[in-house]
Amino acid sequence: MELIADIFLVAGALGAGLYCFVLARRLTRFTDLENGVGGAVAVLSAQVDDLSKTLETAQKTASASSESLTELTARAEDVARRLELLVASMHDLPKEAPPPPEPERLDTVFVRHPRNRSAG
Repeated sequence: MELIADIFLVAGALGAGLYCFVLARRLTRFTDLENGVGGAVAVLSAQVDDLSKTLETAQKTASASSESLTELTARAEDVARRLELLVASMHDLPKEAPPPPEPERLDTVFVRHPRNRSAG
């Protein structure tokens, strides 16, 4: 009986060793940097870095655009105030302006001079 138990124990140990060997090979293929998950993780890491840089650039651009828009809005409000003052000051002007005087018309006379034939 001990012999059968020893045979099963050796068979179990060999089976466990074989299982560990196969598992180790699969794990090395799984973490391979070119084909396995390791490669996917490396690619995703590079993409995260690129997206982080792009996000920083977009935030800087948005901040600059926001500052520019704030400045333009302030200038537009200032111009709007000045236009309101100009429109308000136009109420002091007469409703209809008198027509401009017509210029005097001078009759132009054209005189034809004879050509000097001796010069030509």
